[in-house]
Amino acid sequence: MKHSIFAKTVLIGALGMPFIAAAAGPVVEVYKSEYCGCCHEWVKHLEDNGFTVKATDVENPSDYREKFGIPKELGSCHSAKVGGYALEGHVPASEIKRLLAEKPKAKGLAVPAMPMGSPGMEGPRKDAYDVLLIQNDGRHSTYRHYSGK
Repeated sequence: MKHSIFAKTVLIGALGMPFIAAAAGPVVEVYKSEYCGCCHEWVKHLEDNGFTVKATDVENPSDYREKFGIPKELGSCHSAKVGGYALEGHVPASEIKRLLAEKPKAKGLAVPAMPMGSPGMEGPRKDAYDVLLIQNDGRHSTYRHYSGK
């Protein structure tokens, strides 16, 4: 009897592990400069919203933007990958979750430049900005508009 209870406990524990790992959320691989404070804040924003983040300090983050196929004019201070999609700049976690749920045929998302008020760029001012959906051919459209205030 004791052996049976022990075996069931071990089995439940072993089966529960994949579910616990899956609940942690997808891993976002971030390529950033070690000296950029807003990149660190964006990583914190992702972690606070359930993502597991693997941040790597690189000498030239724009090399990763190019590698991921994000047009130069949509560049920002860091690049990332998640679930086969590229991310450029201060993309809100809510839009990343939406992207992963909807699974559009696209390269990924970008928030060009470093708009005040975007995740990681919080401060006294909030500028309007767009999250752009980058198509596989490089064209882009507004995925979501954030109004400043």
